[in-house]
Parts: sequence; structure tokens; C-alpha cells
Amino acid sequence: MPLYEHIFVARQDISPAQVEGLTETLANIVTDNGGTIAKSEYWGLRALQYKIKKNRKGHYSLFNIDGPPAAVHELERQEKINDDILRTLTLRVEEHDPEPSPVLSRRDRNDRNDRDRDRDRGPRR
Repeated sequence: MPLYEHIFVARQDISPAQVEGLTETLANIVTDNGGTIAKSEYWGLRALQYKIKKNRKGHYSLFNIDGPPAAVHELERQEKINDDILRTLTLRVEEHDPEPSPVLSRRDRNDRNDRDRDRDRGPRR
């Protein structure tokens, strides 16, 4: 079956718990239509490059999908109907990368650097 990477951006004013529920709903659409979600990542609330429907930020999520084109078409159709989703992007890829995406890797690296800097400062006075 074809492999896809799918990213969607949800509105900034919904909670992360609502984004998680939305992600589960969208994953169920894919599985109900004969596909599988190989990897699902939540990238968090990030700033947009420009306003989209009066939103300056959005909740980003990534799916690695292994499934028929009909599953992806149904997923995109349901996302167009949903008012909480601002933008989507689906790309067909040759293979999925099993490693965490660069967005998550960069965030983890920044978190580690912050912790290391705190240790280097020494005890507080």
C-alpha cells in the first residue's frame, strides 16, 4: 500500500486534550477505511507564519499513514468539514522514517541544553 505523511494544524483556542481527541477521531477514520497509522506525533502549539482565519498560532500534528488512497481522501474530506482544522498537507513518500521527526528532535535538544546550562551555573546563592 502507498505511504503518506500527513500534517494538520488545529485552531489555537482548543485545548491539547481536544487536539488529542481530534487526533484519535482522525486516526479512526484512516483505520476504518483500511489504513494504518504507523506513527502519530503532536508537535504542540506553534506560531504560524501568517494569520489563518484570525489565528496566529496552531496545534500541529503528524501522521505517518500506510493505507489506500481512499482512506486518505476520506480523511481529507472529514478535515475540510471540521471547523477546528485550519490547514492540512498530505505527501506521498517512498518510506517512513522510524526516527522522531526533526521538529521533536530539535525541541528535545533545546530542552537538554537548557538543563545543562542550569547545571553549569552552579548552586544558587
